[in-house]
Amino acid sequence: MKTKLNILFSILLVACFFNCKNNKNTQTEEHLTTVTNQTAEKQGQAFIKDDGSKPNVLQIAMDSKDHTTLVAAVQAAGLENALVNAGPLMVFAPTNEAFAALPEGTVANLLKPENKAKLALILKHHVTPGNYSKEFLKKFKHLGQASNENVTVEVKGDDVYVGGAKIIASISAGNGIVHVVDKVIIPKN
Repeated sequence: MKTKLNILFSILLVACFFNCKNNKNTQTEEHLTTVTNQTAEKQGQAFIKDDGSKPNVLQIAMDSKDHTTLVAAVQAAGLENALVNAGPLMVFAPTNEAFAALPEGTVANLLKPENKAKLALILKHHVTPGNYSKEFLKKFKHLGQASNENVTVEVKGDDVYVGGAKIIASISAGNGIVHVVDKVIIPKN
């Protein structure tokens, strides 16, 4: 009888061991699948955390309560990684109010997946290579934008307008400069 109990106990231990091992593997596989899916959604240098460096142009926009629409648009267009490259980049960042001034429904329409290319073109029209202060921009007549179009630079008193948008603030970034503007700059094409 003692031998039968030992055999039964041994069988239960082996079964428990394999069952627990398989359960652990299943849980590990589920965790890796979850982590892989989360990582696939947010890849590239835009998602690297670095608390020691000066914020880049994307981080500045993401930390601004006045640029939540711009950040949503950048994310919808998939341009996060382009705004964190070494640059230097000048980003003319329209405020939430600037986006709200567009005709009703424009922003919602642009944020649809089928309009990703159009949205990306509009956003690229707000970026130019360089790191020029508002004062230095007064020397320019035109700027070549990442959209492959030029925008006009106008000086009216102390104010500088780029593509018709007035620069209302400037913030130095680790990879360039963010010029906050009061209007969305729409490309001609």
